Amino acid sequence: MTQLSFSSGDLVADRRADYARMLADGGDFAAAADLMRQALELVPSWPAGHFTLGVLEEKSGRLEAASDAFREVLRLAPTDIYGAGLKLAALGQAQAPSQPPAAYVERLFDDYAERFDAALVEGLSYSIPEKLTALIVANAPDRFKTAVDLGCGTGLLGERLRSRVSFLKGYDISKGMLAKAAEKAVYDQLATADLASGPSDGGVPLPENEALKADLVTAADVFMYFGDLEPVFATAAAIIATNGYFSFSVEDGAADVDWQLQPSLRYRHGEPYLRALLERHGFDIVATERGPIRRDGTNTIIGLLIVARRRSVADMTLADLPLIEVSSDIAPTEVLH
Repeated sequence: MTQLSFSSGDLVADRRADYARMLADGGDFAAAADLMRQALELVPSWPAGHFTLGVLEEKSGRLEAASDAFREVLRLAPTDIYGAGLKLAALGQAQAPSQPPAAYVERLFDDYAERFDAALVEGLSYSIPEKLTALIVANAPDRFKTAVDLGCGTGLLGERLRSRVSFLKGYDISKGMLAKAAEKAVYDQLATADLASGPSDGGVPLPENEALKADLVTAADVFMYFGDLEPVFATAAAIIATNGYFSFSVEDGAADVDWQLQPSLRYRHGEPYLRALLERHGFDIVATERGPIRRDGTNTIIGLLIVARRRSVADMTLADLPLIEVSSDIAPTEVLH
């Protein structure tokens, strides 16, 4: 999403913001920031404008001014749909949150839904769906009875898994993404879910018994938007059947850190942290693959892909067994109408 997507409601301010964007496109970030400040003199309560000012100040090297702008965004819009708190953390002005605001993630992907496939696959050489599918095919059964695609987005991974799955569920926080996934008609069920929440708070619903659990759970390019992965790994452990598979990707981080917020406002994770989480939640790693997954400007992002298998109860210790609260499933049409 561009930071100028929301109108200020003032034609003169919007025009100055448009000129600021033109200056920024030409690389003159300081002049763009000056013009943006002029726009905000007309509409001082415009949070999207202050966020844009913060980005321009950051790019012009005026980090203190950028931080002041992001703090003003948080004052005007405390739910932080713009990710101003993440920007402050990336600038070293606040502690990095273990999870981004749900409102920020939802808005980000709702706005991105229409151009998501083309922007990623064509523009950024995005390759996770193909690579994760290939890793699953090489290290797991040929077919699955039930698969759950966490953070399914527009269904790029679902398209590739469909022929191997009898019943495919997709969950995402973004209704815009779910609508695009529904157009592809590859999922048997689609519903909203906040992966950082429990079942009673809008998270993925827990199956009522072992027979309803999934034998495959996937998360492609999802964990980049989480710091602490404990909640989503606990969910995966609760919804995967004995000997079922859990396959996911992360942006590869240093071995000596669990998770780290990057200037891109995405998170990266260290492999030892992932291995410890999988062990604690009753998974054995079956296969890993490290390599390029996308571009970010002139940089190539290195990812880590993992396929793990849920241990049988006989192989678990008492500490491995989760205490879970049972909740009913979500109807497939609940979010799409």
